[in-house]
Amino acid sequence: MHVVRIVGKLEPGGAQLALLRLCRELERHGVRTTLLVGDATHDGIRLAQRYGVATIAFRTGSALHPLRNLQWERSRRFAAWLTDRLGDADLVHAHMVGAWWAVAQVIDPWTPFIATEHNEVNWTTRRIASLQPAAGRIDRFYAMGPAAGQFAVSAGVRREVIRPARSPVAGLSATPRGGLGTPRLTFAGRFCQDKGADVLLEAICLLKRRDVFAYLLGDGPLRTRLADRIEQCGLSDRVFMPGWVDKPWTYVAGSNVHVVPSREEAWSQSAVLALGLGVAVVGTNVDGLAHTLSQARGVTVAPDDPLALSQAISETLAGRSPTDRAGAIKYARQFTTARVAAFYLAEYRAMLTPGEPPDEVLSEAS
Repeated sequence: MHVVRIVGKLEPGGAQLALLRLCRELERHGVRTTLLVGDATHDGIRLAQRYGVATIAFRTGSALHPLRNLQWERSRRFAAWLTDRLGDADLVHAHMVGAWWAVAQVIDPWTPFIATEHNEVNWTTRRIASLQPAAGRIDRFYAMGPAAGQFAVSAGVRREVIRPARSPVAGLSATPRGGLGTPRLTFAGRFCQDKGADVLLEAICLLKRRDVFAYLLGDGPLRTRLADRIEQCGLSDRVFMPGWVDKPWTYVAGSNVHVVPSREEAWSQSAVLALGLGVAVVGTNVDGLAHTLSQARGVTVAPDDPLALSQAISETLAGRSPTDRAGAIKYARQFTTARVAAFYLAEYRAMLTPGEPPDEVLSEAS
């Protein structure tokens, strides 16, 4: 089976890393992947190369603008570039609205066409409605979180083809690396507005305990601002930013609390990683993250509220926020790379065999 996979943007990040892991695992089942990328950073290309995924990019650069990139933009030039690159695909799977919109402009009428939306899409009603011609061509739509499902319906995707997306999480059997401070809290994600690392830093400043170490894993446009704030708060000896880390689970394993302070979050890989490692998770009550941490799997507070976040972290560090650790681990184990790959392999095979009934239909985009 040859899958041509199109991604709006490729840079070091959780969603992209999960996608590359999935491609590598599917290859073991005879699925060959060609990855076509709208906008790619040089680091993103190198990351794909490390995973052995054949990658061709429409545009490359040292960095991407957070909004003006092909995750969000509808580019007819990108669509035209794709025209001659889809022909030998058994099926096409496009990730992010800029990618699936472009594919819909040029794909033939008989090749199965799959789309995945990883994030909440905060567009105007009129702009979303303009997607209807493209959305009507989609044969299967995977929504990563409730907001993405609602967006799909609003865009004109047929309800019967919408399914919950799944993302693989690695490192669920990790052991902690040596030399880390304790007690400690961890964060893993892009240093950008929606991930809320700045909110977490303010919450750390408010913590009354001065014995807690923090490791903020990742990189992004807010890095300099975060570094300046760490120095201003006198936290340089306790709050560390190791940068992009290939194996974040070695930091998360053994942590006292993992924090996901997102302003928007369809589904947090780092939260699920921590749950699977038996680490207490404090997150925000937003979109899919609220579901991930529901049923006492974790603790949630309102987004963009450093004081509430600080109090929740303090309570968790003190052991006063009881959670269902066994339930959290069981939930996380659904998302091993092998299990997620098996799910998509079955889905792809069903799409290539007309007449097979769907396994799981998202009847309500919620």
